[in-house]
Amino acid sequence: MSDFDVDLFVIGAGSGGVRTARMCAQQGLRVMVAESQYLGGTCVNVGCVPKKLFVYASSFASEFHAAQGFGWQVGNPQFDWPTLRDNKNREIERLNGIYGNLLDNAGVELVRGWAKILGAHEVEVNGKTYSCGKILIATGGVPFVPDFPGSELAITSNDAFYLDQLPERILIVGGGYIAVEFAGIFNGLGVETHLLYRGPLFLRGFDEDVRNTLKEEIEKQGVKIHFSTDIEKLEAFDKNVRATLNNGEILEAGLVMYATGRRPNVDSLGLENTAIKTRDNGSIVVDDYFQTAEPSIYAIGDVIGRVELTPVAIAEGMALTKTLTTGVPATVDYSNIPTAVFSQPNTASVGLTEQQARELHGDDLRIYRSRFRAMKETLGGGDGKVFMKLIVQATTDRVIGCHMVGEGAGEIIQGIAIAIKAGATKADFDTTIGIHPTAAEEFVTMREPG
Repeated sequence: MSDFDVDLFVIGAGSGGVRTARMCAQQGLRVMVAESQYLGGTCVNVGCVPKKLFVYASSFASEFHAAQGFGWQVGNPQFDWPTLRDNKNREIERLNGIYGNLLDNAGVELVRGWAKILGAHEVEVNGKTYSCGKILIATGGVPFVPDFPGSELAITSNDAFYLDQLPERILIVGGGYIAVEFAGIFNGLGVETHLLYRGPLFLRGFDEDVRNTLKEEIEKQGVKIHFSTDIEKLEAFDKNVRATLNNGEILEAGLVMYATGRRPNVDSLGLENTAIKTRDNGSIVVDDYFQTAEPSIYAIGDVIGRVELTPVAIAEGMALTKTLTTGVPATVDYSNIPTAVFSQPNTASVGLTEQQARELHGDDLRIYRSRFRAMKETLGGGDGKVFMKLIVQATTDRVIGCHMVGEGAGEIIQGIAIAIKAGATKADFDTTIGIHPTAAEEFVTMREPG
């Protein structure tokens, strides 16, 4: 038994912190977790889980419309926001309980409160000091609203999950996946939705064809997109918010939501009491094995600013668990990480974008594209298109990028990600028999580059 109160003190009970705490405790370490807000972190409470529930809710409007072409008479559907919000809250509470049980069953002690690091081996919570063999920072990130005149009138994605009522009109500012997803959510729930982004096209870093296709499809659904546009100031006006744009235009809305990024949650954490180094944006610098410049302190997840996805934080936690419990250093392979944007329509990708592929391989590429009207749209009366793209390195025939815009893209790309991770070639795709009739079969029937 060591002289420390605990072998590992985890700060933050999000997905990465909870996984590390559980696995280390099951391997015999004495583990304590401090959490000041809610169990499960951003993803469970104000991120992926409630957002996906809202996406489901908002998609029913188009389903009701399409149903008529298939012989269903659905009358005049009415949406009740409090029902969705409150049912979502109950589901999140249920998941919070599950996370608590997971920690209890693993023998992890949970302390509620904000943890402050006092030194390399000391943490204080609620006025009590704990000595720790190792410390793990897994505090995640928080939404960030830039400072400008009237910025206090804007809400963030966190607030959007708990609104008392829906506005008639909303302005969503941002060009990342959170902004795009919430534009689809509010639009689908009947809110007049404006998406403002200071750049020329949203989803920077995604494949260019995907970005352009999604823009077209979102506009078809009624979202009003304003590119190369920013808000200079916000003012309260009657019961609304008045936004003055950089082009001189004025827009009024019931709500203005900023989804312009997140910053590492490190305020008041006590990093100044350690040798830990941070970047200009506040993210914690770690080595390949998640160790900070303070040898006894580690960090994983969004707070280190690498790939800010829940499954990545969990993978980092599993690697760190191996390092701490076996003494064999383990890291994470960040290549070919699949990702999805739960926009409407859904988009998902794995591997390289065309631009990345050309930077690496020049003209040693074959690009396959397919764009078609989904079968469901033929009777449903819609004109939504599915877009698929494969990027192949010509000399090796390996598929090095796969992208899709369309219903179920996330579900489809998850399976293809396994093939790409395993090194599948275009010949492997071509000799795979498709499941007919599905959209997914298009990925194994693309024959001609274009």
